[in-house]
Amino acid sequence: MSDSRYEWMEPGAFEVAPGVHRIPLPLPNDGLRAVNVYAIADGDSLTLVDGGWALEESREQLISALAQIGAGPGDITRFLVTHAHRDHYTQALTLRREFGSEVLLGEGEQATLERLMSPDHRSMDSQLELLAEHGAKPVRDVLLSLRDDAPRNHIWEKPDTWINASSDLGLSDRPMRALPTPGHTRGHLVFLEEQAGLMFAGDHVLPHITPSIGFEQAPTASPLRDYLASLRLVRGLPDMRLLPAHGPVTDSVHDRVDELLAHHDARLVATAAVVSAGASTAYEAARALTWTRRERAFDDLDVFNQMMAVLETAAHLDVLVLQEELGAQRVEGVVHYS
Repeated sequence: MSDSRYEWMEPGAFEVAPGVHRIPLPLPNDGLRAVNVYAIADGDSLTLVDGGWALEESREQLISALAQIGAGPGDITRFLVTHAHRDHYTQALTLRREFGSEVLLGEGEQATLERLMSPDHRSMDSQLELLAEHGAKPVRDVLLSLRDDAPRNHIWEKPDTWINASSDLGLSDRPMRALPTPGHTRGHLVFLEEQAGLMFAGDHVLPHITPSIGFEQAPTASPLRDYLASLRLVRGLPDMRLLPAHGPVTDSVHDRVDELLAHHDARLVATAAVVSAGASTAYEAARALTWTRRERAFDDLDVFNQMMAVLETAAHLDVLVLQEELGAQRVEGVVHYS
């Protein structure tokens, strides 16, 4: 990986603050490619913020990185998990089964986990329903044809402890607190070590990309509204170093939050404009917009990213309705905006 954009993905354990090491772990796709977990020394114990995706390659890379700091997976006392996406949560579960580590997760993820653990659950059930609701039947049909319907409820388990804003995180030498930041998921948390000026941001604030909004099995009515409120909440705190789940550590949470708020403001304007020009459904609006920094056409995206584009567009349209800039009505099961 000679490209400097990918340097943060190189395997190893990298000290980012006294007693805190960033450990990038691999992901099984060409999108995000890696996820950062953070190993925090607290006296004789070791806490990890997030756990990675339960893959053999990820496990081996984690063991190798921990060895660099004189530790092993059996030394992990607890996992503080920012949210219940697979790349953050599932390896914490597999290591708990083997070594008995405690797993803590935000209480707002309960509804999603209940669906994921249901024997009737199938991959992307909620997303397929939303695609139909937003007029994206062509995208939905392709995803249905590709979907593996094998049940996967065995992958998921409840945490040992549900975290809320007043929870004791169990660190003795390093006072930390959890801050609920719904939006990316309804139960997303960031973890703050305020004396050290550190924010373990999960997917709430990422340095190079905009996080997906509401991609979960039990989304709220307006995940983008929740996300923008959570960004403003974080912006109101003293500035801290940004320790993200994807991308390099940077010196300022505030700088990136300002960029993300400006991005969504611009996106709301663009989304309203394509409705004014005649787009009626989220699918039609998504096809009229451009995507990624390269401003790619909707039809040039793969089907998974087409799905994400429709759902993101729907989230922006719903905020415009809440702001009373657009109206919405349901016609034969499909939401139309005007």
